[in-house]
Amino acid sequence: MNQENNRFETERLILQTSSDADAEFVFELLNSPKWLQFIGDRNVTSVESAKKYIQTKMLPQMESLGFGNYTIIRKLDNKKIGSCGLYNREGLDGIDIGFAFLPQFEKMGYAFEATNQLKNLAFENFGLKKLSAITTKDNFDSQKLLKKLGLKFCETISLPNDPEELMLFKIEKI
Repeated sequence: MNQENNRFETERLILQTSSDADAEFVFELLNSPKWLQFIGDRNVTSVESAKKYIQTKMLPQMESLGFGNYTIIRKLDNKKIGSCGLYNREGLDGIDIGFAFLPQFEKMGYAFEATNQLKNLAFENFGLKKLSAITTKDNFDSQKLLKKLGLKFCETISLPNDPEELMLFKIEKI
């Protein structure tokens, strides 16, 4: 694993701290059909509002905790294909691992490769003892990936200001 200034590598991918330079990509990702369906509308309506989202939602946590949101870049062509991160999410006990990919890069093993790397970093580099994850009841691909990562379903929960019931998964460091 190569680590340099919050940049991590796997065989095929680079996980790099999200920054203003990712605004165009973040705009596209946050408005992709599955993001809107399973994660929700973040009201990011332009590249400029994506930049503001990065500055107000992504970077502060990276600065305060030392981890946060990572843009996933495919080494083959330096294409930004998705994001994953470790989030201190209101209403959850502990840190939440999350992920999302542009539709054309799903079903290629990238999500597992990136999130498995991030899970390992959480335990080995960032000193976390457990991780949580949430997903909607109808997001079967997400549930499958969480189970493949070793997380176990615990219960259904609701987050503050969100009436939707979510499935809560957890894993503890062995």
